Amino acid sequence: MNAETRSEMFGRLLKQIPNPTTELNYSTSFELLVAVTLSAQATDKSVNQVTDMLFPLANTPESIFELGEGKLRDTIKSIGLFNSKAKHIIQTCRIIIDKYNSQVPETRKELEALPGVGRKTANVVLNTAFGQPTIAVDTHIYRVANRTAIASGKTVLEVEKKLIKFIPDEFKVPAHHLMILHGRYVCKARSPHCTDCTLLDLCEYEEKNI
Repeated sequence: MNAETRSEMFGRLLKQIPNPTTELNYSTSFELLVAVTLSAQATDKSVNQVTDMLFPLANTPESIFELGEGKLRDTIKSIGLFNSKAKHIIQTCRIIIDKYNSQVPETRKELEALPGVGRKTANVVLNTAFGQPTIAVDTHIYRVANRTAIASGKTVLEVEKKLIKFIPDEFKVPAHHLMILHGRYVCKARSPHCTDCTLLDLCEYEEKNI
């Protein structure tokens, strides 16, 4: 796939989704960090249900740390891995308070040093909260990238590196959410809605559902 085709594809997606963003509910970079940490092996819907209860109680590093691991665990227990997530979030709050003056750090290295924060979580925060041209390759992005041949790869990291290399500069920031939303609602894992896809004539998916 050439650069012109990729540019056309992202242009079409952006026209269809003019303001692509996360479906997680948040109002600050810290709330986003907490929500993304909670989202591991959980749906955005389930995370939003939890944060709708949590954030009115506590939504800053200080207030969540004061809440304590036990109370936090009880509040988030409806989602998977709640024990380790509660522990990691409390530890993260302490570090952000002590080391970063209660501000979420804005580099991947610093974010990945926080408990429970991996490359994917760091990339989401960098892109969504700080507008950096990062790509957090989840199952949707991995599928869309490979199906369309925008950036084919056998591993998440390979796909991420190719996307950063091949996506035209003007689309590098919105591309993350454009691909997630397209994969979530159109280019689904099972029975993709190919006939409704704005990329149909450009896509290299061999088993188009038409």
